[in-house]
Amino acid sequence: MMSPVLVSLLIKLGHYSAYFLELPVEPSSSYLKPWAEEEKRRAAEEKKKQDEQKWIERELAEAQDDSILK
Repeated sequence: MMSPVLVSLLIKLGHYSAYFLELPVEPSSSYLKPWAEEEKRRAAEEKKKQDEQKWIERELAEAQDDSILK
């Protein structure tokens, strides 16, 4: 049988403080979720506008090509 190992109080303090520091960090990350959702929504709207602008440009180019051929 091995004799018990003496662990420094500083090591114990560091070990347990890690547990206590994790508790407040986890719930506080929930405030980032609405921001992320808003950012995704804005990115989707911007992509939709860009796609619509490309579609308009493509339609105008096709209309001009048709008028040249006629």
